[in-house]
Amino acid sequence: MKNLWSDTAAEQLGGDALKLRVYSSRLLGQESDLVLHGGGNTSVKITQKDFFGADEELLYVKGSGWDLAVIEAEGFAPVRLNTLLKMAELERLSDSEMVRMQRSAMTDPYAPNPSVEAILHAIIPFKYVDHTHADAVVTITNTPDGENKIREIYGDNVLIVPYVMPGFVLAKKVYQITRDIDWSQYDGMVLLNHGVFTFDDDAKNCYGKMISLVTRAEDYIVSRVGQLTNENKSSEIETLALAQLRKHVSIYRGSAVYAVADNDDSAYAFSCVDNVDDIASRGPLTPDHIIRTKQLPLIVEGVDTPELHVDGYVSAYKKYFERNANEQLCLDPAPRWAVWKNLGLVSFGATLKEADIISDISQHTIKAIRYAEKLGGWQTLPENDLFDMEYWELEQAKLKSSKASPEFQGKIALVTGAASGIGEACVNALLDKGAAVSALDINPAITGKYNRRDVLEVVCDVTDDEKLKQAVEDTVRRFGGLDILVTNAGIFTANETIEDMADETWRLSMDINLTSHQRLIKYCIPFLRHGIDPAIVIIASKNVPAPGPGASAYSSAKAGLTQLARVAAFELGKDGIRVNTIHPNAVFDTGVWTDEMLQGRAGSYGMSVDEYRANNVLHTEVTSKNVADMVCAMAGNTFARTTGAQVPVDGGNERVI
Repeated sequence: MKNLWSDTAAEQLGGDALKLRVYSSRLLGQESDLVLHGGGNTSVKITQKDFFGADEELLYVKGSGWDLAVIEAEGFAPVRLNTLLKMAELERLSDSEMVRMQRSAMTDPYAPNPSVEAILHAIIPFKYVDHTHADAVVTITNTPDGENKIREIYGDNVLIVPYVMPGFVLAKKVYQITRDIDWSQYDGMVLLNHGVFTFDDDAKNCYGKMISLVTRAEDYIVSRVGQLTNENKSSEIETLALAQLRKHVSIYRGSAVYAVADNDDSAYAFSCVDNVDDIASRGPLTPDHIIRTKQLPLIVEGVDTPELHVDGYVSAYKKYFERNANEQLCLDPAPRWAVWKNLGLVSFGATLKEADIISDISQHTIKAIRYAEKLGGWQTLPENDLFDMEYWELEQAKLKSSKASPEFQGKIALVTGAASGIGEACVNALLDKGAAVSALDINPAITGKYNRRDVLEVVCDVTDDEKLKQAVEDTVRRFGGLDILVTNAGIFTANETIEDMADETWRLSMDINLTSHQRLIKYCIPFLRHGIDPAIVIIASKNVPAPGPGASAYSSAKAGLTQLARVAAFELGKDGIRVNTIHPNAVFDTGVWTDEMLQGRAGSYGMSVDEYRANNVLHTEVTSKNVADMVCAMAGNTFARTTGAQVPVDGGNERVI
């Protein structure tokens, strides 16, 4: 564990205690082997003037919801130290009551809720306190005779506390066993199966002690078992099986989820361990992770019927709940991650952020398991302790105040022609509603256009059969499945009469405006069958109901596309896949229309450009966003009972009406 402290950086803070607290907290937070995604907590005790000018001792402790890696000064909650010390003397206190009392003792009503470990930080008689869930320390305590191993490593230099549920019970336990001790004789405190504390009146020393203690644990592991080695990967998780798995997890979750597959060297090596179904099912690295990961992962074997494994997991989870429940509200029984034997890992999340966090936690967990097995065996807390953490009253309270999710949260869409115009508007509208999107376009400008985790940018010529098929596979591999297909890519071919039309004009229009759509739908159908409320939205044209002279190549292809959509609605209805068509017209904010073209068209009708833009029954301009809004309506709840429909988005066209 590398010590990242910089005296130069620290000196620039001018000795400000809270600024130093922020600085060292961030050093801890950027090391994932110490804390992960909001884990751990830190504090500093500061004497400040109250409103009336009197000195007041405050504990600035990490606030709920803040991540040590990016914490700011406002991420620390100022709590009256005297109140916290009095709370430690109480015989009993529910955690909900503790949270309310801590909140009432804050000097800043706009600060976040103090950490549930605030009382524990208060009773440690040093200015700075650091708490992490260091992988190496917790790994060692998660082995047979783990406590003696800790004593072997640290001797009498650390205080060892048996596992106790976080919150008031833990604070009370530490308060009782430390009332008569000399804290200065200890470099830190190890909470078995939980984490490690260090403390000092100097921020640098407090941080340094943490790095030192964790390094000694890491050195102990390596000296006993050496470094882990990984096998080379053999194959990736099969995409159709992944989509099937994701659908069944979503059903039990009660909402769509992403399924992020991981078969890097370490994930693959773990999945190939002979008794992986046993060792992976003994519990989490630390109980703090169970809020995100649940007690156990799903174990999947083979690719034929992954849904049966999900059914078995859910059945076992319900029995686990019944064995331990006492008036709690049952959480959804869906797994949060899976070990796919001989293939790798999969993480499930209602958002990609959640799935990525769970993926990080699972990576640290499997590393700890492999080390612990070599140290004597992976051994975690009893089931009832894990249940108590998963069903902690503070977590139950969050369930009752959960907010509504965006309509497409957890859903996966694929949009063609996504670099500009209607396609770009569709991507943005779907993202705004919570979906992850695979954005395809022949234009290389699609690369880097969106630059965000929830967009897969693919340079793809839709007439290239292999690339189109690969793009669909890549979409499923990236996000776990497919729910929404917006088949939009197209071109407006040269204005030529039937008599004078070049063969290439006809072929090009048919290839891009019709055949490519048929191929894309064909490749997507197997995955859409396992989608969540799956829908196909086809962008056709006003030229279907109201064609004009000189555009037979374009109009014929779009008419064929519309007919394809009607047949698809018939064929796919049995699978619950809805197929609807939009006929846009006069959408001028696309790359097809230049200012020069608009001025020329408007002039030929004796209109201004603004008049030409609004030349429809409603006298309103139709934009790409208007089309995208209809796409979202057709893909969502508004059209949940509609298939085979054709809807114009044209402001009202007299010829169509």
